[in-house]
Amino acid sequence: MQKLIRTIIIDDEKLARDLIKNYLKEFDNIEIVDECENGFDGIKSINQNNPDLIFLDIQMPKLNGFEMLELMENHPKIIFTTAYDQYALKAFEVNAVDYLLKPFSRERFSD
Repeated sequence: MQKLIRTIIIDDEKLARDLIKNYLKEFDNIEIVDECENGFDGIKSINQNNPDLIFLDIQMPKLNGFEMLELMENHPKIIFTTAYDQYALKAFEVNAVDYLLKPFSRERFSD
């Protein structure tokens, strides 16, 4: 039996979270354990749920994605989902698995 990848979606835009959830339906091995609309809730959820993977927006009110990384106790794999291409290099410097530039297609998401 395949191990489930425990996943949290962190994005301040509900439409973006819904799109990711929709795309993830294709993957039987991914379990969405939580979704958060801001960095503070994201940190709390990561520390409580100990996910394997997070989909993380960068630009969010109060606490951005990079600030969240500094506060994390656990460091799951990270796929950044953002509308800003200027953070790509920094994302990979913090060991991001991928960097999805919004709006991304189902095909790009599945790569």
